[in-house]
Amino acid sequence: MSESFFAGSYGGDAAKLKADSRLECKICWHVYDPAEGDDYWQVPAGTPFAKLPEHWTCPNCDGAKADFMVIEEV
Repeated sequence: MSESFFAGSYGGDAAKLKADSRLECKICWHVYDPAEGDDYWQVPAGTPFAKLPEHWTCPNCDGAKADFMVIEEV
């Protein structure tokens, strides 16, 4: 399966993201919001998704960072 299997998947391409981009786990639908950070991984508020540590995974289901999908703002 290719990294582009899901349209909108982050796939490790930081060029797809803005500093305030919110992303959603394709497994459990957890939303990473940079404005909130991530208490589980002790990521401070204001941390863009592209700046999360390489070892970061979904705090709910341990889904891979590359499998998060960009939430399109309307």
